[in-house]
Amino acid sequence: MNNELVPQPSWWKRNWKWVVPVGGCMGLIVLFIMFVGSIFYGVTTALEESQPYEYALEKINQDEVLTQQLGSPIEKDGMIQGSYNYSNGDKSADMRIPVSGPNGSGTLIVQATGEDDNWTYNVIRVEIKDNESINLLE
Repeated sequence: MNNELVPQPSWWKRNWKWVVPVGGCMGLIVLFIMFVGSIFYGVTTALEESQPYEYALEKINQDEVLTQQLGSPIEKDGMIQGSYNYSNGDKSADMRIPVSGPNGSGTLIVQATGEDDNWTYNVIRVEIKDNESINLLE
């Protein structure tokens, strides 16, 4: 008996029972990853565009001791850690920013509070890998 005359079902009819659940689960996983990535990107961008971040990076590039130890230019070298809060005109920022230059690296620590557009910087300090700390507010 020759089976050439019996029509074979299409690929979709043969495989839909596993394609639908796997495809649905994969779609949900991809959407979740995109959601988490967009939140991460938004928070990182907000921290990098904040006035304390920009002021502190400008300040460390103007410091002669730091530019001698780390080299010039000193730039962000990794993911920012910390918080930036805004509530009814009162603001606070507490950030740890990994920085590096051609000769070395360290961590920039910024703590500031503010009202409206005015910031008061409590801490701007760079901790270098050799447990050395340079205070930039002196």
